[in-house]
Amino acid sequence: MTDQPKTWSNYRWVICGLIFLATTINYVDRQVLSLLKPALEKEFNWSEIDYGNIVMAFSAAYAVGYLIFGRVVDLVGTKVGYAISVFFWSIAAMGHALVRTTLGFGFMRAFLGVSEAGNFPTAIKATAEWFPKKERALAAGIFNSGTNIGAVVAPIAVPWILGIYGWQQAFIFTGALGFIWLIAWWIFYEIPSRQKRLSKAEYEYIHSDADEQAEKNLEAVPWIKLLGIRQTWAFILGKFFTDPIWWFLLFWLPSYFTEVYGVDFRKPNMQLAVIYTITTLGSIGGGYLSSYLIKIGWPVFKARKTSMFLFAICVVPIMSARFVDHVWVAVALMSLAAAAHQAWSANIFTTVSDMFPKKAVSSVVGIGGMAGSVGGIFFPLIVGNLLNHYKLLGNITVGYNILFLICGVAYLWAWLLMHWLAPKMKRVEI
Repeated sequence: MTDQPKTWSNYRWVICGLIFLATTINYVDRQVLSLLKPALEKEFNWSEIDYGNIVMAFSAAYAVGYLIFGRVVDLVGTKVGYAISVFFWSIAAMGHALVRTTLGFGFMRAFLGVSEAGNFPTAIKATAEWFPKKERALAAGIFNSGTNIGAVVAPIAVPWILGIYGWQQAFIFTGALGFIWLIAWWIFYEIPSRQKRLSKAEYEYIHSDADEQAEKNLEAVPWIKLLGIRQTWAFILGKFFTDPIWWFLLFWLPSYFTEVYGVDFRKPNMQLAVIYTITTLGSIGGGYLSSYLIKIGWPVFKARKTSMFLFAICVVPIMSARFVDHVWVAVALMSLAAAAHQAWSANIFTTVSDMFPKKAVSSVVGIGGMAGSVGGIFFPLIVGNLLNHYKLLGNITVGYNILFLICGVAYLWAWLLMHWLAPKMKRVEI
């Protein structure tokens, strides 16, 4: 007779930990190329245009991958869907070590982009499966903080590997992390109804939301049907207008501090480390706030909307960067905006599981994620042209100030659109 596995009283947080690790690895793998850029430019004689095309290949493929994996995960389930995504993005990450041409790097970046896009649709669906509504935003905030941890870990680990072993090994070592994670995922993950380590009391707690208890039909919902629903468009527009702001902060802040304040990022410095640390706190704290409001009796839609409005307000001070003449005051403004974005992100993802049945969650996240990625493709064109224009005029600070004005209003605009389309976030019946 086979012994039954011992049950855990809080097994759902083990699942959250696994998703956090996957998200951290996801961001480590995508950052390796940018950290190796100086070495690879010498190795392959890249121009800025060559590098830009390689980055664009990732961005475009990532947008398409969001849509693909959103559908795939709803069809095959979270366990298999996440395994497929991590397996292929790990192969793609390690595959960079084998290519010897610019075209080869472009292909590998596209491969990485498509496969890495599976992370968030699967993570949000797994969160919906394993957490009641009152804890979903907190769980999302915790695993979403992996994006910031990855942004801190990669700049420390990758240059060290490069210096000792070379650029090929930097891709191989970081890419191999995904295969280690896969072993743990396959051993410890299963949906609650099949998880033998889960206690009966925790199972009942996870399924304590009355409006979800009647959901029986698990067939995936066609995209065309989802696109005819106002709640889908609330998520689409919320992502389209705010995701590009995060990418702008992620990719242009080093240049901003260098060009405006003369910070030399070739030397050890604390500016970005402080920003990413505070951003991690924002991600977890933002998820905690709406979860706490629900626990004390607020309706779900009121808790989410109030929290997101507060986070949108927290981005507004970034517009005052034009009046700042000290680097650490600028760090404070950027930290507040970046932390507010991550708090917003933890909640906007959770609105999907609030409004849609679990069978449609990954598909809606995929559609909205693609919209955010498309915005992330086009906004850099505006950023580049604007900064280049003012750089030629000898006053690039003006270009950044205009961009910070856009950042300051983007979240309020997105919040208003979401409120107009789904004022009470009524649950969709499909």
